[in-house]
Amino acid sequence: MKRGALLRHLRRHGCCLKREGRSHSLWTNPSTGAVESVPRHAEVANLLAKKICRNLSVPAIGG
Repeated sequence: MKRGALLRHLRRHGCCLKREGRSHSLWTNPSTGAVESVPRHAEVANLLAKKICRNLSVPAIGG
């Protein structure tokens, strides 16, 4: 999946960018306080995208 699509999905569900790193971006869900790193690659593996969504307590993308 494209990184941009994942980030749009996270923003739509209330998550926001905490900080940018060299190879990862840290995203947080303010309602739960959960923080998860998102790799800065053009493509993110589907299983990794599901894991990121699960850890940030947002619905899985596409489902």
